[in-house]
Amino acid sequence: MNSRQRRGVILLLLSVLCAFAAFVGVLSVISDVNSKVGPEVAAYRLKSDVAPYEALRNDQFEKITMPKRWLSDNAVTNLSEVGGKVAITQLRKGSLLQNDMIVKRPALQPGEQEIAIMIDAATGVAGKITPGASVNVFATFAAESQGAAAQSKIIVSNAKVLDVGKLTALEPNRDSKNQATEAVPITFALKTLDAQRIAYAESFAQHVRLALVAPGSDTTLRPGERTYELGKDK
Repeated sequence: MNSRQRRGVILLLLSVLCAFAAFVGVLSVISDVNSKVGPEVAAYRLKSDVAPYEALRNDQFEKITMPKRWLSDNAVTNLSEVGGKVAITQLRKGSLLQNDMIVKRPALQPGEQEIAIMIDAATGVAGKITPGASVNVFATFAAESQGAAAQSKIIVSNAKVLDVGKLTALEPNRDSKNQATEAVPITFALKTLDAQRIAYAESFAQHVRLALVAPGSDTTLRPGERTYELGKDK
């Protein structure tokens, strides 16, 4: 083997070594990226706003992929999880869907309907009323005319609570100094007449309060118990 051939063999070996070193370097970079990013998983992003208690549909979401380590443990990674569920609160376009944003749609009995109202967090809920609880709904009304008495009424007795939403800040009303500053959406399962009573109370009553009913209590109202006036309290 002459000197030119030896130089050729040496250059060839150097080229092989350089290629191998570059290959090892690429593998090292890929391994480093994988160790920092990790495998990717599916997640679902909202394509539009979703109102509270609105039933969820698959076409409201778009599938994206992102590193698993960057995804919270509550993230929904399988769209079948939204079947039969509703939004707990307002869901915003572009948000990643989380399990704590949705709940299973409560089952209604024949003749019942869902109705949700905002209840003053300080006087009406206090964190003790939960889905499945039974409550009496009280409403207070101002006197309708001069000389008439203000009244407190049990608008609905033994109302079934389907869901308790998240605490929501209310816009201040300059005309009402006693207006609640925070409220919680409460969803009930009610017959038509009771749903109308609830809607009326929310619209026209000065205050609406909930009273938790102990399990097993007799919820039958005796004559005169539905309406209270201070002047008649002897």
